[in-house]
Amino acid sequence: MSEIEGLLKAYERFVRLPWDPGLAGPQKVWFAIYDPVQERRLRLRLSDFEVATKRANHQWHLVDLTETFATWMANHEYREAYFEQPADMDLALEEYVDFVVSQLKLTFTSPELSNDSLVALLGVSSLFGLARVSTVVEKIVPDIRGRLLVFFPGQVEGNNYRLLDARDGWNYLAVPITSSEEK
Repeated sequence: MSEIEGLLKAYERFVRLPWDPGLAGPQKVWFAIYDPVQERRLRLRLSDFEVATKRANHQWHLVDLTETFATWMANHEYREAYFEQPADMDLALEEYVDFVVSQLKLTFTSPELSNDSLVALLGVSSLFGLARVSTVVEKIVPDIRGRLLVFFPGQVEGNNYRLLDARDGWNYLAVPITSSEEK
């Protein structure tokens, strides 16, 4: 069985479990962990994750962060200056984080979402080197009504998550879902 197939099977079991609406914000966050080289295969199977979510009688809402940096930069007042002097952009990256968080908050505060909604977050690897996934997740946790599923290309050891297998990880209380749960 492929890694993504195993991840899907583990997710199917997980999403069918009863959802306690009284959980604290970080407990409503799930990380679907997979090897970064599996990104394209995961994207091909997104519809299967959606079907599994709907079969469990939950709503599915996908948010893809892949193009957020390009969108933010294209509309930035100083974009030309940043292209000339990229090191100067470090000062503006906090604005980028705020942009990503505001886009996510629009989703989470939508009247379409309920305690039975799952927001699937794709493309977090596009944040690498620009923003920390932990910072983004921590800023949106108070707005989660149902569950947040973060498709996370990296590793988890205990509560330590490492995006793209980078050395710099962070300790977080999210619930990890891995393909190894199927083995």
